[in-house]
Amino acid sequence: MLVLGLSGNFSDGDVDLASRMNDDFFHDAAACLIRDGKTIAAVEEERFNRIKKTTKFPTEAIRACLDLAGVTPSQIDAVGHYFQEIFVDRALHELYLQHPEAPIRYSRELITDQLGAEFGIELPAERLVYAEHHVSHAASCFLRSGMKDALVVVMDGRGEMHSTTVFRGGRGGLEPLATYGIDKSLGQFYEAATHLLGYRMGDEYKVMGLAPYGDANVHRDIFDSLYTLKSGGDFELRPITGAFFVNGFVPRRKGQDFTREHMDFAAGVQRTLERIAMHVLGYWADYTGLTKLCFVGGVAHNSSLNGVILRSGKFDEVFIHPAAHDAGAAEGAALAAATQLGEAPARRSRLFSASLGPALGDQEDVQRELASWGDLVLFERPADIVECAAELLAGGAVLGWAQGRSEFGPRALGNRSILADARPGENKHRINSMVKKREGYRPFAPVVTEEAAGAYFELPPTRANYDFMSFVVQVREERRAELGAVTHVDGSARLQIVTQEANERFHRLVRRFGELTGTPVLLNTSFNNNAEPIVQTVQDAVTCFLTTELDYLVIEDFLIRRRWGHWLGLDGLVPRHRPVTRLVKRVRTTPAGHRDVVHEIFLDYTNGPRAEISPAAFAVLEAADGKRTLESLAGDAGVSDDLRKELHLLWQGRFFVLAPTGR
Repeated sequence: MLVLGLSGNFSDGDVDLASRMNDDFFHDAAACLIRDGKTIAAVEEERFNRIKKTTKFPTEAIRACLDLAGVTPSQIDAVGHYFQEIFVDRALHELYLQHPEAPIRYSRELITDQLGAEFGIELPAERLVYAEHHVSHAASCFLRSGMKDALVVVMDGRGEMHSTTVFRGGRGGLEPLATYGIDKSLGQFYEAATHLLGYRMGDEYKVMGLAPYGDANVHRDIFDSLYTLKSGGDFELRPITGAFFVNGFVPRRKGQDFTREHMDFAAGVQRTLERIAMHVLGYWADYTGLTKLCFVGGVAHNSSLNGVILRSGKFDEVFIHPAAHDAGAAEGAALAAATQLGEAPARRSRLFSASLGPALGDQEDVQRELASWGDLVLFERPADIVECAAELLAGGAVLGWAQGRSEFGPRALGNRSILADARPGENKHRINSMVKKREGYRPFAPVVTEEAAGAYFELPPTRANYDFMSFVVQVREERRAELGAVTHVDGSARLQIVTQEANERFHRLVRRFGELTGTPVLLNTSFNNNAEPIVQTVQDAVTCFLTTELDYLVIEDFLIRRRWGHWLGLDGLVPRHRPVTRLVKRVRTTPAGHRDVVHEIFLDYTNGPRAEISPAAFAVLEAADGKRTLESLAGDAGVSDDLRKELHLLWQGRFFVLAPTGR
């Protein structure tokens, strides 16, 4: 049976269901295709529309899955959705009440219309199956863990009516044991704290990274007043916002510096999460006697918590799905739909690789694409790209590295990565500054060969799938100075272990780097800048390279560098508006009473970026038709240095696309 699983919203690519819609309204859109219980392809829509944690309908993700499977839309036997129908329709009802301008249409119609319009799929009603959200999460994790029996715990912001669900996973499937209501949502608790620190939904990992800089004891009394641990793994949880306002805590605003109080607050949040989560997990481990754990849901991306779970000694083995967030529930929805329609339970083979997305194309495709960028880059095909890359990294270079199929989930695991030497401490600050344009405190992860992992990191006795960068462990004390770029302030690191079986080329690169330097460890972070999701295509990779200060770019077997004077090559590129790009003029009255015309560009989705631009840049972008180059659009005035610099900055912010003619 060929089953398509879906997560996310129902909005078209160029417009949302309603203006100013909440950015958590069915987020993390993704598609997954399974055949006879085996996952063939899985990818998030954000990789294509370039909107982080997008709420758009996963049209391009579906298209990619079909292409990867080599099947036509008519061959799809069923479609699974990652929430129950009545819950989705009630959420839509609330949306329509808040936005009376939006047409009233419900989920079944929205899904079937999208599938029909884009792919010509005529799906019988009984073949569109809605799965319970936490069942979707649990199925994706348990059936990919390779475990025969396990405690399966879903912990997130919320499902339909629950924030945590505990299952017993066994030969007969998933047996629900307990549920925890929305009032006990650890995901929402942590998200509220994230907002108090000036961040948005989806930025929880930034709070996790800030926590080791603080002292959890400073606000301990306040945090301890917010929860009560009860018998039977139960607990009470009270709102965080009011308690800290009453105690004089001043929320951080976006862009403000972090104070010691903010750091102590983050430390307290992380400690509270860990204490409550371990109370729940510990009780159910003891109650069931199950020694293996499958942990999934948004909270399961808190790798510091996962490290605590490993060190607790409560389990012999822990498995975290690489896409533990809502995108991964698309896979679970497909698995649940197949089971509901009578297919035999999926085989429980262990997932070792998250490389489930589209590839970059064959060598000829890549070479053709690179050649089209010839005014800006030079490229060559070394005899051994791994040897070449290892030597560059050993010499201090920072590389963009793209190969093979993209990874499913929020982590770059060696196919869409930025790589650097893990030893010099200044590399952390260098990459935060020159590529990520982000806070300097943010840590980077190490990747180490399987053979050397134990020599550099303290690995607890509990077995764990370190393939997916899901666990924070301690760097061995005698190795911390050696691994200055990836050792966090508390001596920890979010570890990835790469094996030859899972990713032969990446393993060979890390191993060869070790042979050259004596340290088989690299700094590995996602290949993107601060304005976009992880790169997917050759064009994405070249764009990121040209709008950051990466030293070199490796795509498959090719080494790419900037052409001398590449700056002028921008003039020959063609600007194209994204589906969500908008240009507006408005009148602003100054304090002196003058009326000014303001030119703006913005991306039309909730919390999308906005920038004020010059009349010259506005004129060029207003005339952009996806065919003419910047030079042609600028006309007789030409592209001045100031205009070129401004357009490059806007391109860096991904307000529009710049590509060679015909691309």
